[in-house]
Amino acid sequence: MPFDLLTQQPKLLFLLQGVAAFTAVVCLILLALHRGPQRRGVAATLLLAPALLLLTVGLLLPALRTLALSFTDSGGGAWAGLDNYVWMFTDPRATVALRNTLAWVVLVPLLATTAGLLYAAAVVRSRFRAFALVLVLTPMAVSFVGAGVVWKFVYAYRPARAPQTGLLNQLVVAFGGEPRQWLVDSPWNVLFLIVVMVWTQAGFAAVLLTGAIKAVPVETTEAARLDGASPRQVFWWITMPSIRPTLLVVVLAQAIGTSKAFDIVKTMTGGQFQTGVIAHEMYDQGFRYGDTGRGAALAVLLFALVTPFVAHQVRARRRAR
Repeated sequence: MPFDLLTQQPKLLFLLQGVAAFTAVVCLILLALHRGPQRRGVAATLLLAPALLLLTVGLLLPALRTLALSFTDSGGGAWAGLDNYVWMFTDPRATVALRNTLAWVVLVPLLATTAGLLYAAAVVRSRFRAFALVLVLTPMAVSFVGAGVVWKFVYAYRPARAPQTGLLNQLVVAFGGEPRQWLVDSPWNVLFLIVVMVWTQAGFAAVLLTGAIKAVPVETTEAARLDGASPRQVFWWITMPSIRPTLLVVVLAQAIGTSKAFDIVKTMTGGQFQTGVIAHEMYDQGFRYGDTGRGAALAVLLFALVTPFVAHQVRARRRAR
């Protein structure tokens, strides 16, 4: 029976064969290193070979395949040249996704880092710092899908005469205003989605920046105070330059994560009401509409947007070392 099951499921059999082959290769490499002395370069090459093989099969080849598909038509067969890239920058729906992604990449790192910095500065010297950081980190324990569901209830709308179930509309009605459909009105609905992302990511910035502020030498700040500097001057002229590398890491990490935003948009609006972003539009084109060429072109663009941030972060880490 197990053999019949494997023969009836060739994909599972192929997967098991691949795992067995990879395990055998790793065992042979370890055996070769164990049986005799090897030069450092040869040993490093042998040890890196399995990882390089996996990266090639799981990352490099799919990336090249995606790049090739971006120059084909909707069926992924006929050559289309640059048509998909021209569509990306001329189609109204695609340009809305590009514009919204730019807004996300600019606003989320700025707002999340600012909120985290202010929170870190407020609690860094507090006796309850650990508890305060736990509170601000709590949203990070929630997945983006879960955060989208929670905030969809916050933004929930009901007609003016009906009891409001959304927290935001309850507050508006309590102060004499009219309830609004927060996730429908463009372009403000994009900002309300961005708030959800900031809510989940501000804790990450707060924790890193709290540690950076804590690491600023006390002697430096005390010397500045003895010279007559006010607390605000100490913060701007002593603390901020000292934590600049951490600030850069936080901003870059936020920008990389935000450029791939998908879950919140998918959960809260489904990309409707002009709230689409590149990652969501890529999903729609590739999987909902079956246009693999356009979906691949959007994937290539997303990769191109993320690459400069990643490269800058790698260079910064090398300089720090």
